Amino acid sequence: MDAIERAEAGPGTAAGAEARTPLGDVPGRWSRGTVAGLLRACHPGPTVAVTLLVTGLAVAAGQNAAGTALAAVAVLAGQLSVGWSNDAVDAARDTATHRGDKPVADGTVDARTVGVAACAALVLCVPLSLAYGLLAGAVHLVGVGAAWAYNLRLKRTVVSWLPYAVGFASLPAFVTLGLPGTPAPAWWVVTASALVGVGAHLGNVLPDIDDDLATGVRGWPQRLGPAAVRLLLPAPLVAATVLLAAGRPGPLGIAAVAGALVAATGGSVLGRRWPKVPFRAAILVAGVDVALLLWQGAGPS
Repeated sequence: MDAIERAEAGPGTAAGAEARTPLGDVPGRWSRGTVAGLLRACHPGPTVAVTLLVTGLAVAAGQNAAGTALAAVAVLAGQLSVGWSNDAVDAARDTATHRGDKPVADGTVDARTVGVAACAALVLCVPLSLAYGLLAGAVHLVGVGAAWAYNLRLKRTVVSWLPYAVGFASLPAFVTLGLPGTPAPAWWVVTASALVGVGAHLGNVLPDIDDDLATGVRGWPQRLGPAAVRLLLPAPLVAATVLLAAGRPGPLGIAAVAGALVAATGGSVLGRRWPKVPFRAAILVAGVDVALLLWQGAGPS
């Protein structure tokens, strides 16, 4: 039995139970280790970041306190479902590649528990999203559905970038459509958000390309290879900066574009000697984009 077969044996077999049952767990009860494992498995960094981004967009768009809280909770539920489903689906692969940062792989929590949590969060996300507004909720659920499609299948295909683009584009649209009168979101904000999503996909996959290829995952970035991804990574983020700056011209937008171009160009040039520099430059540009989004808000065009 090879590593992947042992990983796929699951918690119901001797191999799976030994690998995944947290020490001190009592059958039928959740231990502190299980709760800690679930918190780690939800991808806390992106989950918190996206929730805070939507909260900021709602405030900037003029949403009231109750509406802002509802939008934030709906997005939090969606992000929890996406993070947990990712770790549940990838449990065998993460175990086979000895991912020490994955709680299912290191035995802190079992894949079934993470999968149940993902489904519960998804079920909760539906009424919360629709309570913010039927059209707004439908748009948000499309974004969450795209993320689930990525986890279940599309991450292994050449269109692996598409769920990220759809998911990120849905966020400002969700916020705006939930405002009184259901106004249409500004097209440049939605498009820029989609571009940020593509950049996020490239940046998220970059550190794991070798492990992904070893386990048969051949999405768009994996097919390009690490060197090409490092060079391409800033491009969609700089394009998003230009769109946001052009949507509402002003000195701040011009400064943001200039800074993004300098960071991206410098990252590409220095990346020939220091391979990690382009990724760090892309993070800087993404930060500029997020700042512009919050400055402009997600209000109507």
